Amino acid sequence: MAGNSQRRGATRKAGSKKGARVGTGGHSRRALEGRGPTPKAEDRPYHVAHKRKVAAEKAAEAPGGSGRPSARTARGAQGKRGGKTSSTHEIVSGRNSVLEALRAGIPVATVYLAARLEADDRTREIISIAADSGYPLLEVGRAEIDRLTDGAVHQGVAIQVPPYEYLDPDDLLDTAEASQTAPLVVALDGVTDPRNLGAVLRSAGAFGAHGVLVPERRAAGVTASAWKVSAGAAARVPVARATNLTRALQDYRRAGVFVVGLDAGGDVPLSGLPFAADPLVLVVGSEGKGLSRLVREQCDAIVSIPIASAVESLNAGVAAGIALYEVARQRA
Repeated sequence: MAGNSQRRGATRKAGSKKGARVGTGGHSRRALEGRGPTPKAEDRPYHVAHKRKVAAEKAAEAPGGSGRPSARTARGAQGKRGGKTSSTHEIVSGRNSVLEALRAGIPVATVYLAARLEADDRTREIISIAADSGYPLLEVGRAEIDRLTDGAVHQGVAIQVPPYEYLDPDDLLDTAEASQTAPLVVALDGVTDPRNLGAVLRSAGAFGAHGVLVPERRAAGVTASAWKVSAGAAARVPVARATNLTRALQDYRRAGVFVVGLDAGGDVPLSGLPFAADPLVLVVGSEGKGLSRLVREQCDAIVSIPIASAVESLNAGVAAGIALYEVARQRA
């Protein structure tokens, strides 16, 4: 009797075990299948990439948001003097830079004017263009503009523009073809100061270059600092970004474009610069290191600019301006 009672208790206890099922071989198959591939960052609402994507779409829908130069800002170096980059926008400051940018018709998210601003012809034109274009115009305290521009000299005026959208290297050749002139491109090798890039953009615009080519890594991008130095030329001269500068130069050469490097140790003087009338890429190296070895190997000629003292050197902006003038002189 006692044995039967113990067996019945054991049976009841076994029967009451939670979740016990007969034949469980396939019940866990669904759990083993997983949840599928991980969504892209921009498709996850909580991810910062998604927020940036939404902000960029809103900026594109804003007035003037469909133009080529969406103020193409950099993902590269950022100089404090030129301005400050938020997660999705770039700040351009200074009356001349702001006015040139507005004249060029770049998309603008917001125009900031300091309260009790001393007006002149430039500020009046800035207000007029902003009003005609339907850009939001905000009057703020100088402390707020100081914060937006990270302490840069802003003269009481700043604009917020969407990030700069770089072209592909091939697009620069298309631009030249549309102009029906021999391609002229300036490539920068190892130039990390955005102010030098701004100076190159200004010279490129002055002497008819079809664009500027920069590497994607370890190089200056089109930041507010480059904008300020370019005096608005960043809105007129397209900038392309190459994942690999050496490979981009190889592609240019295959397309029939000559590559001429500028270097203090070049064996050809600037007065004898070759291929000026032909499709041409001028490659400017950094002030300290000059042209890198791999880039130098892609050059059809290495040209030097004679200077009075052997201990002096020219920065990238000055060297590019002098070489571009020589090309323009020969082409004329």
